[in-house]
Amino acid sequence: MPRLKVTQKKSTIGGSPRQRETMRSLGLKRIGDVVVKEDRPEIRGMVNTVSHLVQLEEVD
Repeated sequence: MPRLKVTQKKSTIGGSPRQRETMRSLGLKRIGDVVVKEDRPEIRGMVNTVSHLVQLEEVD
């Protein structure tokens, strides 16, 4: 199954509580943090919610 590499590029300061909770659920705490997640609809939805704060890459 493909995997997604999610990198935090911007701060959550000034963001809504929902965006901060989503970043926390993804496992991102600070700028530069990187997590690798399975490519599932739930993860895609979370990334879509905070798409302006993260960078997404597909990895094999």
